Amino acid sequence: MKLLPSALILATLAGAVAAPHTVRAGPAAASAPPAATVAPAAGTYTGPKRLNKVIELLESGQPVYYSYGARGQDPARTPQEMYEFGKSLGKTWADLLMYDMEHAPLDFNLLRAFMQGLVDGGPTPSGHRTPAVIVTLPLLGLDRETVRNNHWMIQQALACGIHGLHLNRARDPEAVREFIRQARYPIHPQGVGEGLEEGIRGFGSQNFAARIWGVKPQDYFRLADAWPLNPAGELLFGVKLEDAHAVRNADASLRVPGIAFGEAGPRDQSLARGHLEGRADPPLPPDVQAVVDEVLAACRRAGKPYLDNVLPDNVIDRLHWGVMIGAGGSERAADIGRRHTGRTMPW
Repeated sequence: MKLLPSALILATLAGAVAAPHTVRAGPAAASAPPAATVAPAAGTYTGPKRLNKVIELLESGQPVYYSYGARGQDPARTPQEMYEFGKSLGKTWADLLMYDMEHAPLDFNLLRAFMQGLVDGGPTPSGHRTPAVIVTLPLLGLDRETVRNNHWMIQQALACGIHGLHLNRARDPEAVREFIRQARYPIHPQGVGEGLEEGIRGFGSQNFAARIWGVKPQDYFRLADAWPLNPAGELLFGVKLEDAHAVRNADASLRVPGIAFGEAGPRDQSLARGHLEGRADPPLPPDVQAVVDEVLAACRRAGKPYLDNVLPDNVIDRLHWGVMIGAGGSERAADIGRRHTGRTMPW
């Protein structure tokens, strides 16, 4: 299968390439910017091209669909239970697993057990060693000092062999810059002096993570960097622009080198406006929908994939509205979306 260069997928997300499918207006389509494009796949699937399946799909113009590792509503689990849970997801239908440590326990032993379970239960149907795992930490992007003072969370999570992090309440672009700095090794020069400072991850963080990735420790150092800033990087970093303060700085935060995707966080946007249902699917309250549209537009301007919920009855509309990372944990929605974009399975 021919992979599209990352420059093309970024141009596609910015609306620079004509859509190959007819757009059917969804609930918010009238107020949204022109829809992003999803590129149809072609040919026979020949196996993994990258360690991080999400990057592989995005480089190819294909949307991504995720399910969940830990969630805030989960019962307490032991490390053995988390290992077995990870093992049960080793062959998941999902391209990506979101692992919540913002509201679930901040327990890195549990995360390590989960990651080892994924390895032992794998490989995935597509042949990847594990599905990609992105973690949300109880770390808020309020300002640079907040991120700097809590750098240990970033260091500990990445040392577990995960594939990326999602920064909550990314209000301040300087906080986002510090987030990227804390997540990089000093051997990677991309962006340094051009909006970023030298990375500060240290020696000793590579060994367990390399085993999870199935690579030599020296190779982990080379691969563990931010995509698409480093085209060879296998880590993804995103921002949740989930309150009014974050939305005001959305353009600047999304343009921080090393940021790969963004989302509006409709549940937190709703809560801040007094809507207590916690709704993430259309129809959203009009004031929340307006903010979501604003964040989507900012993602397009920055050429960054947008993350939002998709359901079986709206996934096609949502793809053409602009979603490239489909939340919600619906296997049926993923099946419909993959067929619509011509994705060759088991990819």
